Amino acid sequence: MISVKNLSVDLGDFRLAGATFDVHEGEYFIILGPTGAGKTVLLESIAGLFPIKNGSITVGGSDITYMLPEKRGIGFVYQDLSLFPHLSVMDNVTYGIRRRGKSKKIAEQSAGWVIDLLNISDLLQRRPDTLSGGEKQKVALARALVMEPRLLLLDEPLGALDPNTREQIQSELRNIHRKLNLTIIHVTHDFEEAVLLGNRIGVIGEGRLLQVGTPDEIFRQPNSEFVAHFSMARNIFSGEIQNGDTEHAFVTIEGTRLAVISDKRGKVKFSIRPEDILLSAHPIASSARNSFKGTITEVVSKGSTVLLTVNIPPSVVCLVTRHSFDEMNLHKGGEVYVTFKAAAVNVF
Repeated sequence: MISVKNLSVDLGDFRLAGATFDVHEGEYFIILGPTGAGKTVLLESIAGLFPIKNGSITVGGSDITYMLPEKRGIGFVYQDLSLFPHLSVMDNVTYGIRRRGKSKKIAEQSAGWVIDLLNISDLLQRRPDTLSGGEKQKVALARALVMEPRLLLLDEPLGALDPNTREQIQSELRNIHRKLNLTIIHVTHDFEEAVLLGNRIGVIGEGRLLQVGTPDEIFRQPNSEFVAHFSMARNIFSGEIQNGDTEHAFVTIEGTRLAVISDKRGKVKFSIRPEDILLSAHPIASSARNSFKGTITEVVSKGSTVLLTVNIPPSVVCLVTRHSFDEMNLHKGGEVYVTFKAAAVNVF
């Protein structure tokens, strides 16, 4: 549906370098990265708001690289929403249609379907400054959708919302995507949001698109230290892989020998997700090749879950439920066994 090839933008103090990715028809695609990574620059470049230094953008087979923004058929919703404060909700929603020369009556009739879709009929006579954050987000979405864009761009649409409202708008976005089969590119810095909404995710850092894959691929198989850190792998190490038996290789770190499954040899980096590590008071019978005794050096409560740092060595961060933490009587200074499969060690 949309194909971005070797896209580069030079803004002087920031450069977007060689971004390449495809988004399929009807796909919900997430661009994920920290503040300053280039997420919004990439989105605005697709919308035609920045001059392209190199590369191309095609939508539906048509080259739009140098097309005027208003000719691209792209809807854009910014984090700050940019609603017109002096206009009613209805006038905000129908603004684009009226700009095309349609009468007020026809514009309002044309907006009926999106008003029903987002359930905002009771807001139509109100002004933006009287709306809640979630209501404003719905109005901004309606204003973009009423133009029936072939591609919808969302720039941090949930960033300013409280947790409950964020969940409501996430549900609205899933509903819109399902009902309209709309192609969406959504920018966020929130990994949980990306996993919840995205069919696929592109991770961006320092102006470069570093990895594109399904949420599970990004989550379980990060291809770099940056992606591993950003996906909250937490346990990221350097070591040297050596041959082992027919099924496994081994990597030694701080004197501890870990079984891994990888074709790579020599110096590597690898990650282990905290939730892939099983804690027990005693050694357990398991097919997992890695099991070690360690000492708990740090306990961090996350509410319903607890993060424990266990020194084997090396020190590894483990995740347990609050129930398991209490049931096992875990505490700083206590001894536990950590167990994980060779397949849980992601080598990159």
